[in-house]
Amino acid sequence: MNKIEKIIFLILLSIFLISCKNKSFNRGQQYKKILVKNVTKIKKINITSKIINQESFLIQIKAIKKSSPSLYLKNKSIYNKITYWLKKNSNINEFNKFGINSFQMKGIDNYGNVKITGYYTPIIEARKIKKDKFKYPIYSMPYDIKKHQFLPKRKDIYNGILDKKYILAYSNSLINNFIMEIQGSAFINYGNKKPLTFFSYAGKNGWPYKSIGQILINRGQIEKKNMSMQEIKKWCNKHTQKEIQNLFEENKSFVFFKETKRKQVYGASAIPLISKASIAADSSIIKKGSVILLQMPILNKKGIFINKYEMRLVIALDVGGAVKGQHFDVYEGIGEEAGILAGFYNHYAYAWILNTK
Repeated sequence: MNKIEKIIFLILLSIFLISCKNKSFNRGQQYKKILVKNVTKIKKINITSKIINQESFLIQIKAIKKSSPSLYLKNKSIYNKITYWLKKNSNINEFNKFGINSFQMKGIDNYGNVKITGYYTPIIEARKIKKDKFKYPIYSMPYDIKKHQFLPKRKDIYNGILDKKYILAYSNSLINNFIMEIQGSAFINYGNKKPLTFFSYAGKNGWPYKSIGQILINRGQIEKKNMSMQEIKKWCNKHTQKEIQNLFEENKSFVFFKETKRKQVYGASAIPLISKASIAADSSIIKKGSVILLQMPILNKKGIFINKYEMRLVIALDVGGAVKGQHFDVYEGIGEEAGILAGFYNHYAYAWILNTK
């Protein structure tokens, strides 16, 4: 090796070492190499923490058994083994002793970092008749559209292109309607101490989803590190109704709903969702009913990650238009408090699919 070759070699070596130093490896990962598959089987998970949601997880399994016997039977083996493990041991390092296999997800960076967001069920004030401040329509799915034909864009729907026969109710907030679309369902409060009515997801207009949060980041109006639903609400409070509507219209996608008699929140699998024990996932990667072990980041009351994690068992029972690939949306519950926590989650977790095969 001549002098020039040695210099080139040393330069390349320096670049490689700096690259390795800057690469953040997944602490939950069992190897120091890139993961090339969506999920990779591992022998052991080196975590000593205990599961923090054991009770809600077992309640979720009971809800599956009652609401969807067929889905329960497909996953009966893993449900029974995890239930037995929780009662007898609950040591994550000893899954294999109970016939439980672990498959680590590769994450969005191929080093195990799975994107984590949160969703919830809002309670929306609305009326059946348009009156005073109750003027923002909530629509049902139009049924007289030809198959494979795109429905109108959000802007056109806002401008009243759809027949009024599709209007289910009128809310008092365009912002709340938009949040309802993002969450996929809501409880409607018609006032006069009437029981809440559950509006479930009915479909969408077919146009691609565009994140308004990302739009505000690109504009420099909200810093990426601060992005949350609370920050979006703050932005809305500082701008006119026209400016808010113009922002929302950049997302051409629009969600429709249907009024139901349900008293509980149901996901896409037609099963009641239990807070902190169910997730929305990409069904092309994660089969419905699958059990996932999550090492979740812990946030403080301001939504800031405090460099600590908690272990949760969750079940994939829902889907979402923006939930694709190595991304989970964790269901946080009903109402304002759940909404605050869900709005804060835009972090990364480590995840393992558990099964008995």
